[in-house]
Amino acid sequence: MTVLEQPGTADHRNTPPPDWHPRTDPAPLLPEREPYRVLGTPAAAGLDPALLRRLHAELVRGRRYNRQATALTQQGRLAVYPSSTGQEACQVAAALALRPQDWLFPSYRDTLAVVARGVEPVEALTLLRGDWHSGYDPRTHRVAPLCTPLATQLPHAVGLAHAARLKGDDTVVLALVGDGGTSEGDFHEALNFAAVWQAPVVFLVQNNGFAISVPLEKQTAAPSLAHKAVGYGMPGRLVDGNDAPAVHEVLVEALERARNGGGPTLIEAVTYRIEAHTNADDATRYRDQAEVEQWRAHDPIALLERELRDRALIDDEGIREAEAAAEAMAATLRDRMNTDPVLDPMELFEHVYAEQTTQLREQAAQLRAELDAEAEFHAEEGEGR
Repeated sequence: MTVLEQPGTADHRNTPPPDWHPRTDPAPLLPEREPYRVLGTPAAAGLDPALLRRLHAELVRGRRYNRQATALTQQGRLAVYPSSTGQEACQVAAALALRPQDWLFPSYRDTLAVVARGVEPVEALTLLRGDWHSGYDPRTHRVAPLCTPLATQLPHAVGLAHAARLKGDDTVVLALVGDGGTSEGDFHEALNFAAVWQAPVVFLVQNNGFAISVPLEKQTAAPSLAHKAVGYGMPGRLVDGNDAPAVHEVLVEALERARNGGGPTLIEAVTYRIEAHTNADDATRYRDQAEVEQWRAHDPIALLERELRDRALIDDEGIREAEAAAEAMAATLRDRMNTDPVLDPMELFEHVYAEQTTQLREQAAQLRAELDAEAEFHAEEGEGR
């Protein structure tokens, strides 16, 4: 006999309280059983040709951007670069799904999304160069600074979205995170607050298979990352992350749902990181090349080009034009990154507080005195010659 049982009574341990009932029907919140796709299906016939061409041009430019940035690390012009090669469809679709008044909260691997949003390519790489604060003004393009700590940008995204709703602004926030970030406490806190507050925010998880070297099956036992949504009371969506129109469609639907007061959505885009975690990583230690080649056959650019050719929306000349535009972007980026910036050490104290603290003013005065003394020393040394 257990402590809950009494002689002559039934065991009611599995019976809910009389007034208990589910607050939300979980069925509508559950994601698709298989990743949602558009390319290669009958639904592709209804896709907007102009959108397809723009997605293609941005994918081609994004692939070239990834290659150029990787080369810059090999030349010592960047300290590190987390490539998004293979994930371009997620990055481009994320940027194009947003309206001008919306905000993008990227992770460290999302420089391509930042560029597709309108930030200058060299400014998007400035932080990875070890030069100047975030590298760009977040308010200009409504793009938060690139976030290196895993998932810490997610609560910030929820906070901005919640504040926008309280003010009555027509603003929706799109927060990007990798599969590894879903194992962080910040992920849980952000989704929980977003759902409770019904904040106008969409979370896009780019599931590229690995959190550095840790495969997804060693991170979670959930059926999918999108299934985590139901535990917070928000819809989950599962989409093929290499199908650019599908990602764009799912994002637009979720963003409009949030804009119209429907609350947050968790979207998992199933994709793959073709390159290593960063230039400091040896991916051959934890995955084999056969797996990589399987995903190369599901390349987002090739998938979209096939659709465009099948519908006679692009030909060899159109592809060459897209590649030429991408090469021009890469050449400009290369030239600007190969020019050493002129740095002012005093900028260390700018953009920290709206009004400098006493300690910051003291530190700035100390540095100014040291710089003046150094300049005076070099001047006297030059006169002595």
